[in-house]
Amino acid sequence: MTVSDKPYVEPLDAREASFWDATDEARELLNEERFKDALVELRRVITETSDNGYAYFYTGSAFYEIGELDASRDAYRACLARMPKHLGARIAYSHVLRQLGSHRDALKVGLAALSQAPGDGDALHAVGLAYHSRGDMTSARRYLDAFLETNPELEAQLEVRTLLATMTAVDDFRDKHTRDD
Repeated sequence: MTVSDKPYVEPLDAREASFWDATDEARELLNEERFKDALVELRRVITETSDNGYAYFYTGSAFYEIGELDASRDAYRACLARMPKHLGARIAYSHVLRQLGSHRDALKVGLAALSQAPGDGDALHAVGLAYHSRGDMTSARRYLDAFLETNPELEAQLEVRTLLATMTAVDDFRDKHTRDD
């Protein structure tokens, strides 16, 4: 999963800008895929400024990368408690909830992200995957097709096109084998 790095939709004020700047070292460590070192740095930042939403966002990203989904979920939730408009955290939170099996909550959070940023490709992707995980293939197709219309990165396009093709093959198989002959 690629976690969106979208900060606030609104311009950062001086306090938010200082919070952003405080995560510089951690973001560099994350870019270098030094996730455990990034977590140490982020713990330091959070200890100094516990209301730094960006530090929680990147903590969620680091935990996700090392496979600690429960901790990732909690960090994204903490980010949103401090920065309710952080779109990237909302989208990442939806993905993690889905992967943890909380499909209903993943859909709710994904739809909130889409409401916050109508037409956003990452939000459409999260909602489409949440619908898929719930077994609502009609809605999943609608949102995943809309996601593809946003011209996402190649890797995400291929993932979604493969999922859609698999869904179509399953439907075709089901149709073929449930007909009354």
